[in-house]
Amino acid sequence: MRFAHPWILALAGLVPLLGLCWTFLRARREKAIERFSVTGAPKPGVFAGLQMPLVLGGLVLLVVAVARPQWGKSQEVKVRRSRNLVVALDVSNSMLVRDVRPNRLERAKADLSDLIDSLEDDRCALVAFRRTGVQICPLTTDHGFLHGALNRIDGDSAPAGETDLGSAINAALDALDPAADDHNAIIIISDGGDLRGKALESAAIAKERGVPIFTVGIGDPRHETEIPGVLFQNKPVKVKLEEEALKAIAEASGGRYVPLATAGTAETTLGAIYRRFIRQVAEKEQREEEESVGERFQIFLVPGLVLMMLAAMLSAGRFRRTA
Repeated sequence: MRFAHPWILALAGLVPLLGLCWTFLRARREKAIERFSVTGAPKPGVFAGLQMPLVLGGLVLLVVAVARPQWGKSQEVKVRRSRNLVVALDVSNSMLVRDVRPNRLERAKADLSDLIDSLEDDRCALVAFRRTGVQICPLTTDHGFLHGALNRIDGDSAPAGETDLGSAINAALDALDPAADDHNAIIIISDGGDLRGKALESAAIAKERGVPIFTVGIGDPRHETEIPGVLFQNKPVKVKLEEEALKAIAEASGGRYVPLATAGTAETTLGAIYRRFIRQVAEKEQREEEESVGERFQIFLVPGLVLMMLAAMLSAGRFRRTA
């Protein structure tokens, strides 16, 4: 047995002193009554002698209860509601375009950081993709770990090659537990440009599993902008946000397409998108058992209160024989 507040037990040492003071004051009171009363001091009731032991015993038990004695183990079941979310981030060269500040990739990472802070108890995984999708972080509720994995994502986080949105979807589906697909969702952050043409097939698979895909387009869909340091036939390569593929993926999977605002009109964040749309995905109830030390103060509290109540019933005027 141990005590949560052992220092309180020192108060139990004052109980005998209280008993001595009680005895002294009671004797002095009886002598004073005999001195000034014609009839003398009234005879105590049959149970009057029990009052002081009851009070002192009750005080000791209450002090022990307040010190919170603990022993044994108890199982506490906590119920948490959560969703599983996989975020697939495009890291192709076109994500280096600066039509949003500082560029598409860094803007997406900044918004992803906001998304992570909005997760609460939901689990999240990260996937980076170009030619193929690569899992960067498995499903976790550890926000610090997610932030660390996100900060390490760059253009070399996935194999170079033609952008393949289908591979990104496949990698995201692989990161999810099929047994919990009614609690799963995928976010794809990209500037479009599916160059392999298999994204709709993968989106159909996600639809069959009941996993909606929320596609997020980043960049300017109206004007082309140069990719820094990328030339084709000695000419700069220019790209713009291609929304068609992203819209088609969202529609085919039962999700939604949401464009991120361009520079100068940054009103939409991934955190806001998550709170507005993805929170509609069904929650999964998770039960977690935690082992803790058993609290036993009730064993001392209840008897202590009973003794104090009995002592109060034996106060002057109680159980006294009437004339």
